[in-house]
Amino acid sequence: MNAPLKGDDPSRSSYYVNDAFYRELIANFSNWQDDARAVTDVAMRDEFRRLLEREARLLDQLLYDEWLKMYAAECVYWVPSTPKAGDPRREISVMFDDRRRLEDRIYRLRTGFAWSQAPASRTVRLITNVEVFAAARDDSRMLRSNFLISEFWGNETRVLTGWAGHRILRDGAEWKIQAKQVNLIDCDQCIRNPSIIL
Repeated sequence: MNAPLKGDDPSRSSYYVNDAFYRELIANFSNWQDDARAVTDVAMRDEFRRLLEREARLLDQLLYDEWLKMYAAECVYWVPSTPKAGDPRREISVMFDDRRRLEDRIYRLRTGFAWSQAPASRTVRLITNVEVFAAARDDSRMLRSNFLISEFWGNETRVLTGWAGHRILRDGAEWKIQAKQVNLIDCDQCIRNPSIIL
């Protein structure tokens, strides 16, 4: 990612979302699920599985501030609306949120005026089939997992399912999510209003 200029704040400006950012994002999420790059170290795989399970728990508990702390300052949350994802500059996305937009979304959920979340959905997320892949940089990994989200809202339960790709970076002693791609199996169909953070 780009080195921020003095005074740049990803909560206030999308300064880092530029052509170089998109090129790197597309490169990172292309052809990365390769058995030759699979990480087989059990302890490392378990560490990343716990990271994904914690993310799911925080979202189920509506602990959005804690959830956002899991993300790098310069991050993106991407829900493609095409089965093969592709280029978010040229294809419609269900969501494509940078840090500023994620913070806006969380703020709005807290106000009580996000009518599609008044009252808040009750959710349970199941995370499974976690795989870890090496990336070009030693301080980065790619994670793949399957998910199933049961959402109860308005006297109705619906199920959202698919797989997620996470690009994570080492930040000091911990790993941070730099990019999350949520691939719904029915992304090109009518999925109504996915007002929850997937």
